[in-house]
Amino acid sequence: MIKKADVILLILIVAVGLIISFGPLAKQAGGTDVKITVNGETYGIYSLMEDQTIEISKDGHTNVIIIEDGTVRMKSSTCKNQICVDHGKISLIGDSIVCLPNRVVVEIEGKGGDVDVISG
Repeated sequence: MIKKADVILLILIVAVGLIISFGPLAKQAGGTDVKITVNGETYGIYSLMEDQTIEISKDGHTNVIIIEDGTVRMKSSTCKNQICVDHGKISLIGDSIVCLPNRVVVEIEGKGGDVDVISG
């Protein structure tokens, strides 16, 4: 037989579970900078608040990156699979777009001091 206390306990457990699940999503902050890395070396760091187009031509490969309205996206790439282009826009700290064939990484960075992961 289900008692009133059982129902309250179930609701409480579900509520705590939802808070734990969605808590980290609410803490994600918008980034301030875009770091572009090519072949493992920093190509440049750009403000996410300044609309601009960055064209990277290296080793016979070309990537075009667009920063606009506080987001960044890969507009075009000479890679075959186009996964980086299909990825869409990013704007949150820790988000990234990777063009593996051309070895280009676009990452959102920020000035927050929050810890992303704690391991022990």
